[in-house]
Amino acid sequence: MHNVTAVAHRGDPYRFRENTLPSLRSALRRGADAVEIDVRLTRDGVPVLLHDDTLKRLWEHDRPLASLSWEEVRGVTDGGVPTLSEALAATDGSRVMIDLPGTPDVRAARRVVDVVRESGAEDRVYYCAGAPAMLAVRAADPSAEIALTRTTLAPPRAGLLEAIRPRWLNYRFGLVDRALADRVHRGGHLLSVWTPDTRRSMRRLLAMGVDSITTNRIDVLCALRDRRARSGASSSPGRRLTAARERGGRRPAG
Repeated sequence: MHNVTAVAHRGDPYRFRENTLPSLRSALRRGADAVEIDVRLTRDGVPVLLHDDTLKRLWEHDRPLASLSWEEVRGVTDGGVPTLSEALAATDGSRVMIDLPGTPDVRAARRVVDVVRESGAEDRVYYCAGAPAMLAVRAADPSAEIALTRTTLAPPRAGLLEAIRPRWLNYRFGLVDRALADRVHRGGHLLSVWTPDTRRSMRRLLAMGVDSITTNRIDVLCALRDRRARSGASSSPGRRLTAARERGGRRPAG
């Protein structure tokens, strides 16, 4: 039976503010196998959870995160923005997908990797973003598990795959059809998708044999996946999982 990894996008954002500790904890209570978080650096180099480059949308402070120290961020959000260290502690024992929005340089990527290592979380953390960010992560950690985010149907160049050595290819869900799924698996990668929120889209992706789904509605995904498992539906993933495990990085989620 194909065990699809259910990843909670920024936690449980329909119930709690995204990328906060209550949101992460809620997602795990509702059955998530992993949580996806966005990580950026403050002015003084502290990795914190925030998707946008400013605090405007979530915290009503129209200032760039990069212009604020960690103490300033904590003050203007009343402690609502957690550090990466706090998030890793709150998700202890669970898988965490770290998305690096923007284009972090190797120094910034190394700081994130260092915090993961200091937290003892290397074996349960993996990273996702586009090629520039993932090249920076690979330079910072040769053994990191990587999900290379793709926003186009064009196959990634062989040289790029050789440099990044991703375990996963991570596609916007609307791009995925059976032909793409088969191509990804033939190439020896696991296929992750983001972020379907309707039951219809989730059912379609489950039927295609994707390996991981990142969604804002983690309880809906888990219910559909479990119902499908009880019905005995299978996508025979053995060959592609074996091929993926032979590639670089740590163990796959799910």
